[in-house]
Amino acid sequence: MTNPLFDPIINRFGTHCAKWDMMEKIYGVPAEDGIAMWVADMDFHPPAVVQKALENMTAHGVYGYFGDEREYHAAIQWWMKNRHGWEIDPTWIFTTHGLVNGTALCIDAFSEPGDGIVLMTPVYHAFSRVIKAAGREIVECPLALESGRYVMDFDAWDAQMTGTEKMLILCSPHNPGGRVWTRVELEGVAAFCKRHDLILVSDEIHHDLVMPGHTHTPMALIEGIADRLIMMSATTKTFNIAGTHSGNVIIADETLRAKFGSRMAALGISANSFGLEMATAAYSPEGAAWVDELVAYLDGNRQIFDAAIADIPGLTSMPLEATYLAWVDFSGTGMSREEFTARVEKSAHIAPNHGPTFGKGGELYLRFNLATPRSLVETACSRLKEAFSDLQ
Repeated sequence: MTNPLFDPIINRFGTHCAKWDMMEKIYGVPAEDGIAMWVADMDFHPPAVVQKALENMTAHGVYGYFGDEREYHAAIQWWMKNRHGWEIDPTWIFTTHGLVNGTALCIDAFSEPGDGIVLMTPVYHAFSRVIKAAGREIVECPLALESGRYVMDFDAWDAQMTGTEKMLILCSPHNPGGRVWTRVELEGVAAFCKRHDLILVSDEIHHDLVMPGHTHTPMALIEGIADRLIMMSATTKTFNIAGTHSGNVIIADETLRAKFGSRMAALGISANSFGLEMATAAYSPEGAAWVDELVAYLDGNRQIFDAAIADIPGLTSMPLEATYLAWVDFSGTGMSREEFTARVEKSAHIAPNHGPTFGKGGELYLRFNLATPRSLVETACSRLKEAFSDLQ
């Protein structure tokens, strides 16, 4: 039985698409038959309600400045309350040019050059990029492996702190490990930040993409952390509209909010009208129904991919609790990083993300994007089995 929303293969070549148009140049994977499984966007159309909003804009044909954000703010409030049990005030909301921009603004507003910024590694590679560019120091706190999944090691991290650290950036749910942090773990993060007087930036961009059987807890629902908490969320990952470069930084604390707002004003940052219109449409009952179908489809892709990886001796796919990004450990093959990567790229013609870009602990991993039509996931699985057939 086919799924009309997600099964059709959409040709993205020649559309200035980073994921497909840059695949051959960056990875050497041929465009003719390569499968792009690196950049974290989806090969699906957004929900019809989002497409309709964009069509209405183009039908009107005048693309001026956006004003009156009440409907947009109300949509964000509705989504957070109904999907995440989190009630917010519209005055808390800032709109940035995506959450990498939001992260950079937080670093700029709440730290100084030379300050330490704590990352739980391996973690989303853009964090380290903007930290370095801002002249801050990356403090890598390695996640521990326990029964094949990542856990937090606060005792080890406490011993690492020197007092020069000013901020912790949390990835919740976690990318690339796919963890949905438990309430107890999040309480531990809050306590850690209080012990070391850290501003806590919680990037929750994957919070809508949670696999069945797991529940995401917004960091804002953890008691006693509001006076040092910056929340970040976006429609872009959930609804596959990353090209709008639109994200929300949501700050309940008045002092932190004033400081962040002053930096936004000083840098002259204002929102993209296309992103605001599309986000307003997405955060709706129609958008919610689409997300429910999407997650069920992604869960099916996950099961197919994990079963294939389990059939290849030496490969292990970390249990995926959220996101659509499979994190595969190749250490059991005994191969060097260069050898197993070459098999994936040169033999299987698959372009994944390289593990070392995510920091300490990622050296023997590759990250695979499963948000693509099932037939491509199945083809990728067959190619991986063939590329490592000598191990079977």
